[in-house]
Amino acid sequence: MNVSRRSLFAATGAVAAAALLKPIPSFADPAGVSPAMLRRALAALDRHSAVVPNRDVIAIADFSLPSRMPRFHLVDVANGRIDSLLVAHGRGSDPSHTGWLQRFSNEAQSHATSAGAYRTDGLYVGAHGRSIRLSGLDATNDNALSRAIVVHAAWYVSPEMVKTHGMLGRSEGCFALSEASLPEVLERLGSGNLVYADKV
Repeated sequence: MNVSRRSLFAATGAVAAAALLKPIPSFADPAGVSPAMLRRALAALDRHSAVVPNRDVIAIADFSLPSRMPRFHLVDVANGRIDSLLVAHGRGSDPSHTGWLQRFSNEAQSHATSAGAYRTDGLYVGAHGRSIRLSGLDATNDNALSRAIVVHAAWYVSPEMVKTHGMLGRSEGCFALSEASLPEVLERLGSGNLVYADKV
């Protein structure tokens, strides 16, 4: 069967639009989670279903928010529970250290956060202690593995840091969490789950 490029693009666009229009599951406490980000993350979960085997828990990093706010959302897709945690962005994404992510980058040595869908690829112990390895699934973050972009804990991520400085410190592009929240994230996002990062 011959399919023109125009009809193929139209069909692809229709599928993407349908995914974005799908109803959002009923979440117990959606406070702090953007409906637009939820839709994008759930669409990414569907789009990458062939390589993301676990659909029970996803993480959404909403970099529309400043670093002083909990913006790493653990979403239980089955029961709607949402837990929101502090997360740092890369210093290359915020060169002036304003507390706001200014730009994304997928380039090596950019020290920036990358947007897109990631798959968690298991736990390991590295330079930052216990961590979760990530594979980037989109063109905007497909250098994540070679850039060693991971989920780890860092001293510069804590409520005390926010209280003292009004913002968190910055990572080298990794999803840096507080020491207190890391165990829960390791348990719920071990391997084969989706992490979605973007801003609205």
